[in-house]
Amino acid sequence: MKNCLIIFTRNPELGKVKSRLAADIGKENALEVYIKLLEHTKNIVSQVDCTKMLGYSVKVRTEDSWDNTTFNKFQQEGEDLGIRMQNAFATAFKNGHNKVLIVGSDLLDLKISHIEDAFTALENNDVVIGPAQDGGYYLLGMNTLNSDVFVNKSWGTETVYQDTINDLKNRKIHLLETLNDIDCASDLAGYPSFKSYLNKK
Repeated sequence: MKNCLIIFTRNPELGKVKSRLAADIGKENALEVYIKLLEHTKNIVSQVDCTKMLGYSVKVRTEDSWDNTTFNKFQQEGEDLGIRMQNAFATAFKNGHNKVLIVGSDLLDLKISHIEDAFTALENNDVVIGPAQDGGYYLLGMNTLNSDVFVNKSWGTETVYQDTINDLKNRKIHLLETLNDIDCASDLAGYPSFKSYLNKK
């Protein structure tokens, strides 16, 4: 397949995921939320017809809920998020894919249509981006490797999206709708399945 979807995930371990959320609702509850987000992400991406690369933050898990025949599992490599993403994109292009997307695993608003629309947009655009409400992005896609977008960023801050756009001034960009990723307690308020966690700690 020429289309490749990369999913970055953190190993779901107590005290090692969603640190900002954990500060608000406690480590155990933050882990529960993250596991639910992982399940949602898995259910969505599993329905997309493309090659799927699953990047683990620490160690590849072959005996988890992500099917080994569906997902090409690997460990993320690089000293920061940008380099890890760049390495994953480079691998996908090296393997012969000509449209490559990456998504995170903390977005309850993610739909199949976002991913399918992103692949379609790369027919006539160089880059596709799904902006996040916090100033980052939840999806990045390209049809050639643009290394500039992976360096000189303050990852995890509200400047990432705009800095990325600035790096792509000479590229044709398609923007998806802006969505809310879940990083802190206030992000849970709009989701009935997560509202109960607002009163926990």
